[in-house]
Amino acid sequence: MREAFRSWAVLLISGTPRTHDERLTDARRRLQQECQMWLSTGGRSGPHLIPVAYVGDEGVLVTATGESSKTVRNLRETGRARVAVGTTSDVVMVDTVLDGLVPVPEVAADVADRFAAVSHDPRKMSGYLYIRLLPRRVQVWNGFHEFRGRTVILKGEWLPDPVD
Repeated sequence: MREAFRSWAVLLISGTPRTHDERLTDARRRLQQECQMWLSTGGRSGPHLIPVAYVGDEGVLVTATGESSKTVRNLRETGRARVAVGTTSDVVMVDTVLDGLVPVPEVAADVADRFAAVSHDPRKMSGYLYIRLLPRRVQVWNGFHEFRGRTVILKGEWLPDPVD
């Protein structure tokens, strides 16, 4: 077990970093193709982290959860969330702002259909809201060797060149 961990750690430290363009492509692909994320919010009652399904909708991440949940309370309080897609060794980390809490009857049918295909269907459950999260900063890395240049979106804009 220790040997497997050591091999994994060496790979994370000694790998060849992807170019900025490769990271842009990988981030776009993963945000469009993946459907599971960790959603972190915080408020007066402290941090809160949940695993949820999501779909992309013209650059916005859309998920759903209970209207009276701690996640929704935190979003109403702060209007911010952090999302992680992937694993600890290959992650797309997204800082977002709340784009809207959408009552179930008001969500676009195609978005509701796509969400229902990857998770539960809030249209068939009571007390749910759709959450729209707008990415403001996106970071992409797959190990220590990629900490530099990991930011690919800043202030909501895809970057032509790395900034960190």
